[in-house]
Amino acid sequence: QVQLVESGGGSVQAGGSLSLSCVASAITTDVCVMGWFRQAAGKEREGVAAIRTHDGRKWYADSVKGRSSVSQDNAKTTVYLEMNSLKPEDTGMYYCAFARVCMGAWDAISMYDYWGQGIQVTVSS
Repeated sequence: QVQLVESGGGSVQAGGSLSLSCVASAITTDVCVMGWFRQAAGKEREGVAAIRTHDGRKWYADSVKGRSSVSQDNAKTTVYLEMNSLKPEDTGMYYCAFARVCMGAWDAISMYDYWGQGIQVTVSS
């Protein structure tokens, strides 16, 4: 059974940085895209960033573009998200997700097959 486990969340002051990691275990199928999503209290889940595994193409939400970086390991079982210049509006539960097939927009929740349990990121002003 495929499991995704996030780590690296926590509390940070505005302007600070955080690095999130997501490791997949027991994954035996190819993965096309590895993504990060977040959900703030009372809001819908939204895409933050994603990376296509075979060529490394990356996508970012406008809200984090220029201050975030998504990357993968060589084995394509781990995805990272580095976030800098954090803002209070970055607060939320962060989820990693893997899609076996690239079909549709990178931030289409329905495209993703596997999800982590989520990890909290809190940015205080």
